[in-house]
Amino acid sequence: MSLEFNHVTLPQRVLFGFGRASGNLAAEVRRFDAQRVMVIAGERELDLAREVAAGIEVAVWHSDVVMHVPVETAEAARDVAQRNEVDLLVCVGGGSTTGLAKAVALTTGIPIVAVPTTYAGSEATNVWGLTENGRKTTGTDNRVLPASVIYDSELTLSLPVELSVASGLNGLAHCVDSLWAPEADPVNAAMAAEGIRALNEGLPVIVEDPQSVHGRDLALYGAYLSAVAFTSAGSGMHHKICHILGGTFNLPHAQTHATVLPYVLAFNAPNAPEAEARMAAAFGAPTALEGLQGLRERLDAPTALADYGFTADDLPTAVALALEAIPDSNPRAVDEGSLTALLTAALSGDNPASVQDN
Repeated sequence: MSLEFNHVTLPQRVLFGFGRASGNLAAEVRRFDAQRVMVIAGERELDLAREVAAGIEVAVWHSDVVMHVPVETAEAARDVAQRNEVDLLVCVGGGSTTGLAKAVALTTGIPIVAVPTTYAGSEATNVWGLTENGRKTTGTDNRVLPASVIYDSELTLSLPVELSVASGLNGLAHCVDSLWAPEADPVNAAMAAEGIRALNEGLPVIVEDPQSVHGRDLALYGAYLSAVAFTSAGSGMHHKICHILGGTFNLPHAQTHATVLPYVLAFNAPNAPEAEARMAAAFGAPTALEGLQGLRERLDAPTALADYGFTADDLPTAVALALEAIPDSNPRAVDEGSLTALLTAALSGDNPASVQDN
């Protein structure tokens, strides 16, 4: 059988190096010839952002960052950018910070230089998300793809181990979804598999030694690969579920992804043997689920949605919304009963293998 596929690689400049963030940012600002820079960073990252931006002139600082990017938060940031005649956005932080910069770029077209401090991967995608009236809407638009990404593992050394684990597993979820998302192709699969390998190696090192540059470098590298694969492949079952859980029930983004991932993997894997085999090989395990669960055990990963405020009363709404969003191309057909069983298991932290027969 001949090989046939369509693949799109998005244009983006990536600068990667420990301790290089400030110098790389100054070089990028010069490259853009930016005169009015707006730095977006949440209150927790503000001191770190000031260190990163020490070599540039900043026209305006903006720290009103909210998880899942509420529409009103986005509109306020857009107004700040327009009033200050901003010509370059610099975001320093995790997925929520990058998401806010994307929301500004979506309507203004102002280019973004992203400086991630977690393993969210949002910095390498053209995906935006906004929440309004308890519903999270996502879409793709090349205007929101950061023109440059500056990776510096030194900026992640202060990220607590618990958050590093959740964020890293969020990155790993991009890899898994990329293997059966609507536009999955061999190029995406190769990047996703390497992303799994890097995260599987790097995250346990971070747990053992939170100051390990090697572990942090591997996690950033894996998160980048996962995001590039995800951008090309599109959003699969896992991300559709998690966007609903986050936007509708305000569950924390990374922890939700980390918790739901093994259940979606267990559900889909029997119907996607090639993807499953590739994941298993990347984990170095007999099966993909064994590999993921072995990693999660070493990391003491999140296990139950109930720990983050999700309840049994929330199940019917979550199931109804997810059924509308999950792609028809998912390897296994999804119905109300099977999705209810999956989310019920994730709610209480049951054995993920229990969803394979539902």
